[in-house]
Amino acid sequence: MTMSKQKVLLQPIILLIVIEVLLAAATSAQTQLASPPLPSPPPPSEVEVKPGCQDKCGNVSIPYPFGTKKGCYLNEDFLITCNSTHYEPPKPFFKKSYSTEVTNISVDGKLYITLYPAVICYDKSGQLTYEFTSSVNLSSFFISNTDNVYVAVGCDTYSYICGYKNEKYVYSGGCISYCAGIDDYVVNGSCNGFGCCQTRFTQGINYFEISAMSFKNHKDVYSFNPCSFSFVVQDGKFNFFSNMLGSDYLKNASLPVVLDWSVGSENCTNVVSKKNHPCKGNASCYDVENGSGYRCKCNDGFQGNPYLNGCHDIDECKVPELNTCMQKCINTEGSHTCSCYKEYHGDGRKDGEGCTPDRTSVIPIVVGLGAGVGLLLLLISAWWIHKVLKKRKNIKRKQVFFKRNGGLLLEQQLSSGEVNVEKIKLFKSKELEKSTDNFNVDRILGHGGQGTVYKGMLADGKIVAVKKSTIIDGSQLSDFINEVVILSQINHRHVVQLLGCCLETEVPLLVYEFIPNGTLSQYIHEQKEEFPLTWEIRLQIATEIAGALFYLHASAALPIYHRDIKSTNILLDAKYRAKVADFGTSRSVAIDQTHLTTLVHGTFGYLDPEYFQSNHFTDKSDVYSFGVVLVELLTGQKPISFSRSQEQGRSLATYFIISMQEDRLFDILDAQVVKGGSKADIAIVANLARRCLNLSGRKRPTMREVTAELEGVQMAGKATSHGGKNYEEVEYVRTESVEPWDVISSSTDTGPAVDGGAASSQMHEIPLLPFKSR
Repeated sequence: MTMSKQKVLLQPIILLIVIEVLLAAATSAQTQLASPPLPSPPPPSEVEVKPGCQDKCGNVSIPYPFGTKKGCYLNEDFLITCNSTHYEPPKPFFKKSYSTEVTNISVDGKLYITLYPAVICYDKSGQLTYEFTSSVNLSSFFISNTDNVYVAVGCDTYSYICGYKNEKYVYSGGCISYCAGIDDYVVNGSCNGFGCCQTRFTQGINYFEISAMSFKNHKDVYSFNPCSFSFVVQDGKFNFFSNMLGSDYLKNASLPVVLDWSVGSENCTNVVSKKNHPCKGNASCYDVENGSGYRCKCNDGFQGNPYLNGCHDIDECKVPELNTCMQKCINTEGSHTCSCYKEYHGDGRKDGEGCTPDRTSVIPIVVGLGAGVGLLLLLISAWWIHKVLKKRKNIKRKQVFFKRNGGLLLEQQLSSGEVNVEKIKLFKSKELEKSTDNFNVDRILGHGGQGTVYKGMLADGKIVAVKKSTIIDGSQLSDFINEVVILSQINHRHVVQLLGCCLETEVPLLVYEFIPNGTLSQYIHEQKEEFPLTWEIRLQIATEIAGALFYLHASAALPIYHRDIKSTNILLDAKYRAKVADFGTSRSVAIDQTHLTTLVHGTFGYLDPEYFQSNHFTDKSDVYSFGVVLVELLTGQKPISFSRSQEQGRSLATYFIISMQEDRLFDILDAQVVKGGSKADIAIVANLARRCLNLSGRKRPTMREVTAELEGVQMAGKATSHGGKNYEEVEYVRTESVEPWDVISSSTDTGPAVDGGAASSQMHEIPLLPFKSR
């Protein structure tokens, strides 16, 4: 090869090297000419409060918008009373109160206070010795449902929490705690229902009341636990110990609670359009999730008080936790940039390329280009393979869901010959997604024990109810398949009809006939004017429910126990005929077999006391629940009511029986019942309800007897309306003495079932801790 040819070949290589050197020099020069760091802002302590305002009360900082005097706070919602007269150092209190102590305030929307527990104590004979009900009115602030938990402590204890928003009742719940002795499954540090129980509550509560109560006035456990306690406490700040059961520790304890605070009642859309923007420089407005109003927050890379003088830049280069650079760090407004030293290249970031030493050889460039082309080809191949695998995966995905959702278990049931195969249609997931508008929240009809129910329209125009199960745990799939199998066996005009199911989705789906007129509870307790419940209609509905339960207990292929009879599980169709619904906790049992469970299922006010104590469920347990529904129809009152005293009976069943014992039956009846029914018929139905509510299951009538007696009253009423004899006076049978029984179970429905007094009620599904029997 000649010298001239060698020069021609070397020229491109030399040119590449020169260009690379020039680029490196330019990068180095640019780094050296970068603007100097911004001047540091004043320390945060100088901008937390308005000039001339108190920035601390004792050891607690009081940042704006809070303040201790007029002109220092945004409005009176943010007033903090600093009590220096009775405390040294001084202590801050919420607004003008001297009872709600403030322990910390954060400009990020959290206010920390302390509250005392609700307490009720008895002596060894069961006489009340001390009672304290805990309540707090937070005005425009809200108790945090994410940072707090609800706890009850005691061995003969059940407790309620009632929540309100702007004086309107929105929530009630609670839990039970039981133990026969300190060694009876009581575990330090655990609120598992033995000695201590714990649960969550809903958002949107700015006023609440807490009550602690006892089943038997602590007579059986007085020697080691004379009191019941219940309280709201910051999550993770309460640790249960068994010695609390017999001490006065919780009676005098002041427990930490977290509040969510926000500004005003408008959302950010309205606020930011105003001339005087409430969120100062380098801050943004955010709508709050818990409560109403808005909150200001510093933008990323800034810190300070967004309500006062705005937020200032953070110098990330001086904060090791925020500095993401390997070599050079340059602070910028709200962020920072990274670069590499001379003779290094890369983005300079710890989480990026970092800094790599330069190489003068052109060979790495060629290798890099080759690797890049190879990587591109590899990515294209990987993308093509991904598409093929994804297509195959989608084909198998539905098969996996079908098996996971109990498809094989359902196939076993179908192949057994005991299930009506013709009545079970397997729907396609696309069909149900289209019918419910992809399960739009606007299509939600309600929340059942095992899932959410949506309104849908099939391709043929038929309106259906689609139940989307929340069960994903494989151990609970038998409950879902159990509902499918049970409903497939039922053919009764007063039981909700199962149309089919879908098992090829992530969560299983059930498809029912659509029942348009809502629940019986709504008509009893909300007194809808378009359809008043007259005596005749109430008697007809009661007879229809009884007939359905009689069919389930005696006429179906196998006896079926519903286990959750309540007015919210009774639906009314287009002709206002009763339909029994929600079979998620039902069980079918062979003749002459009993059903023993390890978990108590039921609802406030409806639960059979005998079942609660023994975990032994029979057909007479359904009879007891039906008796409560019958009393609801007679009185128009709710199964659990805080408007009645504990002596009268918080539960409707106790209140009804006591009223009959005291000859006050006709004083507690609904006006429609008194107006439309004869005293004879009312007394017969009332006596029937009393027999259904007998504490001994053996003394309760069967649903066959209940149905026959209600049909007899209906026949007599029709005969009377056509000129038959009218009996004006009937003496109803006296009941034996009973103890008040306000039962709380592991599955609750608070809303129509619980009367919050003057406040209006709404429905909420509240999971409580399951009660395990020994």
